Amino acid sequence: MDYGVYTLTLREWFCYAAQGLAGCALAAYVFYRSAAAFLVMAPVGIFYPLYCREYLKRQRLRRLNLEFKDGILVLASFLSAGYSIENAVAASGRELTLLYGADGLMAGEFEEMARGLRLNRTVESVFLDLGGRSGLEDVNNFAQVFAAAKRSGGDLVEIISHTAGVIRDKVQVEEEIHTMTASKAFEQKIMSLVPVLIVLYIDLTSPGFFDIMYRTMAGRLVMSGCLAVYGISLLLARRILQVEI
Repeated sequence: MDYGVYTLTLREWFCYAAQGLAGCALAAYVFYRSAAAFLVMAPVGIFYPLYCREYLKRQRLRRLNLEFKDGILVLASFLSAGYSIENAVAASGRELTLLYGADGLMAGEFEEMARGLRLNRTVESVFLDLGGRSGLEDVNNFAQVFAAAKRSGGDLVEIISHTAGVIRDKVQVEEEIHTMTASKAFEQKIMSLVPVLIVLYIDLTSPGFFDIMYRTMAGRLVMSGCLAVYGISLLLARRILQVEI
């Protein structure tokens, strides 16, 4: 699996396209009250799954990073117990299966690496292959350090333990940041709905209040400007909340 590329399933395409079209229908009603506006916006909704694909890829990479952190800690513990690197990889795969289940990302990767080692692939090549496919800097750096240590005859246990500790500390910081921003992300989702809810509430309680905004050219221009500002604010809010280390 190339973790740098996320392929949407047919079900995901359908679900996210339906969400995108529903959002376009809501925007067309709130800002234009026009079926023609919905038809203009519909292509944006149809391609909404492409935006979701990037989000799903980031979520999968975050999950992979968390599991990789546990994977190399488990690997380091087996090496410290006297296992050979080949046996430690196989044992780590079994341990990760217990932790994350058979569908765990790193459990499958360690099992695949163990299978490759049984087919006489070098341990450096299987880790470098994982590093290249992972799309994660930490995984690739670990693979490069491991390969260099294996070729130079360094102390693998010490090197892996030290690298595992560094990656563990970095992942812990990332998770703390994610936890602190989770509430803000939820608040942002609520606040993004407030303008739409206000318009719908006024329209419900005072029918005809916004008619001038939908029936005159000046009103349509103002609503178009409001829609542009609203869309830009949503993009900026998402961008601000994407904190990277």
